[in-house]
Amino acid sequence: MAAYGLYTHIQSNKRRSVALLIGLFFLVYVLVFAGALLAEALSNDNPPLDYLLRAARYDFLKALPFATVGALLWIAIAYKFHQSMIDMVTGAREVSRAEEPRVYNLLENLCISRGMPTPTLRIADDPALNAFATGLNQKQYSITVTRGLIDALTDQELEAVLGHELTHIRNGDVRMLVIAVVIAGVISFFGEMVFRLFFQNAFYFGGGRRSSSSSDSDKKGGAGLAIVIALALIVVVWILSVVIRFALSRQREYLADSGSVELTKNPDAMISALRKIEGRGELERANSAVMEMCIDNPRTGFSNIFDTHPSVDKRVAALVQFAGGHDPGPLALPSADAPAQIEPPPAGGPWGGAPPDSGKPFLPGEPPIGPGSGKGPWG
Repeated sequence: MAAYGLYTHIQSNKRRSVALLIGLFFLVYVLVFAGALLAEALSNDNPPLDYLLRAARYDFLKALPFATVGALLWIAIAYKFHQSMIDMVTGAREVSRAEEPRVYNLLENLCISRGMPTPTLRIADDPALNAFATGLNQKQYSITVTRGLIDALTDQELEAVLGHELTHIRNGDVRMLVIAVVIAGVISFFGEMVFRLFFQNAFYFGGGRRSSSSSDSDKKGGAGLAIVIALALIVVVWILSVVIRFALSRQREYLADSGSVELTKNPDAMISALRKIEGRGELERANSAVMEMCIDNPRTGFSNIFDTHPSVDKRVAALVQFAGGHDPGPLALPSADAPAQIEPPPAGGPWGGAPPDSGKPFLPGEPPIGPGSGKGPWG
């Protein structure tokens, strides 16, 4: 059943990716029509509403090729340069095995165990504890971890985080999130352009219309209603673009956590990593779109309705219930200037038992071993 759910999730992600791209063009076209309606309402001498709608439709058909080319160009730019844009926001840089052997070897070993190509490794010099994966295809996939995460986590915990991000790549979540970010960028760009057009034209034409006769105000029903319709369309498109981003199932984080446990066979490492990351993942330079791709997003929406991630408590509870892990509760990070704690060797040495000269009694009938006994550990 678990495998069925996982493969269903992967196939669902592929279908959603196509649907999101189709929805992108639909939302752009609605924005273009709203812009055309606004332009007609502000530039004409208050004709009836049906005339404005016909004129806006005519303008929309003329602008349709340009809007399509603009949206395709935006997608092409995002496809080619989205990683560079994200790196500029987060300050991340690509690193090699020689620069970060510890993290690189952990990542490579996980990929070898699954027979998948090793994604590019990037490090963000940020004290926050977070990580995320990016990319739209096999050649572009990349995993970024922060310096704070590397310093705070043990090898087992860091391996669990890398397994989490690799699972996002395997499940197709990364491609979905990048497409959602592209859609948000396109809608923001076109929406801002339409609003600028509206306010500039309203300022330019407003004075002349107010100086005309009072009978002109009696004919403003058509233009006023057209403006209301256009602005309502813009608001609806903006809301839909937000909903698209938050409609991405939060189930993906549960699946990525379980995928990490499947890779590492260590649920306790995933749990302790989440507990250390909890409340310490804020990337101050990153926008909300980048934070949505991280292993934990501490930014919350209105009454948690728009939260992009389940709470750490819920994710840990799922791992305890289904993977057999143990929850240590919230964890405090060791102080940076605290002396390193060196764990003493086992009391009995590598083979157990009491040390030779500790004076601890042996079991009855067991000959003594140690200085002066005349016998070594092998008799």
